[in-house]
Amino acid sequence: MKRVLLALTLGCGMTSAYAGPADYVNVPAVEYGEKEIDFKYGNDSNKDDTRTDAASIGFGWGVTPTWFTEVYAKWQRTTPDGTKFDAIEWENKFQLTETGKYPIDIGLLTEVEITHEPSDPNEFKFGPLFQTEFGKLQLNGNLFFQRTFGGVLAEDEKRVTEISYQWQIKYRYQASFEFGAQGFGEMGEWNHWEPHNEQIHKLGPAIFGAIDLGNHRKIKYNAALLFSASDAAPRRTFRLQTEYEF
Repeated sequence: MKRVLLALTLGCGMTSAYAGPADYVNVPAVEYGEKEIDFKYGNDSNKDDTRTDAASIGFGWGVTPTWFTEVYAKWQRTTPDGTKFDAIEWENKFQLTETGKYPIDIGLLTEVEITHEPSDPNEFKFGPLFQTEFGKLQLNGNLFFQRTFGGVLAEDEKRVTEISYQWQIKYRYQASFEFGAQGFGEMGEWNHWEPHNEQIHKLGPAIFGAIDLGNHRKIKYNAALLFSASDAAPRRTFRLQTEYEF
């Protein structure tokens, strides 16, 4: 397993990264020809009584039956500082297996984030996406490797490849309302994890749904209230994603 991870991370690089409160769970399926306007928002209530707000808006397109690409702009605000434009991100998702053909659907995600401040490191992230179903129950699990490039590092920092994860459980009650749970975590360097009290783990209940507007148009939403599952995680995170698909 260690050799596989090493092959995946060759040539990539990163300082300690922290998943923003607006991060969401990726799924492996691609809808060919679909276009979407995507809005994400998140809020961290930190244990030092500060708040971190993050938001992004993007445009995505299912270019082929197996490739979906999206570009979005990101903003962030941390108290007591004001809101600032943070970065431009380019995300690409590749569907590697036909949906439902095998017990597990598999995809691959790549992201490149270019920060607004030239001194801030940029980021490259990639990793596999997994999904399986049991009746009305849908399970997702993703594993990502992240590394920074460019920017200016502090004297005590170095570029390393870090590992993070996402998971999701969803019960498909009906199209307009589904419920379940989500979780996010970051363990540190891929081959040398941080002590557990320095890792970031958070999880909590989530809701999902889609409203059909007719003529191949719909509004999709998902939201979660996440709670700290480790000392380094925010006390509480609220995250929301809405998509207008056409």
